[in-house]
Amino acid sequence: MNEYTYPILFGVVVGTLARFIMLRTDYRQYPTYLHGKVIHLALGFIAAGLGSVAVPAIMDKEFTAVTFLTIAASQFREVRNMERNTLTELDGYELVPRGNSYIEGIAIAFEGRNYLVIFTSLVTTLCYLVWNIGAAAIATVGCYFVIRKFMSGSTMKQIVDIEFKELYFEGAGLYVDNIYIMNIGLPERQKEILKYGMGFILTPKNFDVRSTIANLGQRQAILHDVSVSMGVFRDSGTPALSPLIKRDLDDGRIGVFVLPQDKDVEKAKQVIGAVPVLENAIRMPSESKVSKKEGRNK
Repeated sequence: MNEYTYPILFGVVVGTLARFIMLRTDYRQYPTYLHGKVIHLALGFIAAGLGSVAVPAIMDKEFTAVTFLTIAASQFREVRNMERNTLTELDGYELVPRGNSYIEGIAIAFEGRNYLVIFTSLVTTLCYLVWNIGAAAIATVGCYFVIRKFMSGSTMKQIVDIEFKELYFEGAGLYVDNIYIMNIGLPERQKEILKYGMGFILTPKNFDVRSTIANLGQRQAILHDVSVSMGVFRDSGTPALSPLIKRDLDDGRIGVFVLPQDKDVEKAKQVIGAVPVLENAIRMPSESKVSKKEGRNK
């Protein structure tokens, strides 16, 4: 064994543990247990090895070895493509699909977390070599907090106020508060919707949020998470029993119509509040140059 053996082993172990921490099977049941987890843990181990080996290579002035990091980047882009393709295929069999925006967000997360593993292994190995194992342990704790920060994005409860509203019909029109949802002509279907359905109003907390929750991908993510967490009262070939979200064009609120098998208002609020805000749905019109200029002129 040479002087680099223990630092590299330390970096590989810490990096693999970091990937394990970031790999969680929750209510979305993805990645699947057990084979999906094995694939991502193996990729995490490879990423940890690359990050750990990069530091000794630089110290020995073996700069060509660092080019392996660029190869790793291309491989992890393939991970993103793999996740996207897999989830897109699976989405066709969901009663309430995730939607392309949600799938892309998940795929980006899987790619990005491998880069966090490389970062963790690289930093801890560097601290071990420059100082000692104590410094590497402190760096490990610091990397843990960095990982936790990047794992936890915004959720719906941070950007909207969630309020339960009873569903009602005006003629054949289904409404949540004053927001029209859809037209249901069959009396039997109307009875089922009033019996099993629930309505919620999501009010944006600021102007920017209006554009975010107007995004169709963000809306579909809400419907999917509620349906997965609480079940859904529908089957294939029943379009009248499809959960929907419609928007109030005047004030930007959205009306959520869902058909959960577990009709628990408080639980539904918690589930909606925990839905992640999709990165590709975030809009900030107030940050545009025109908006800022108008603000200065007021």
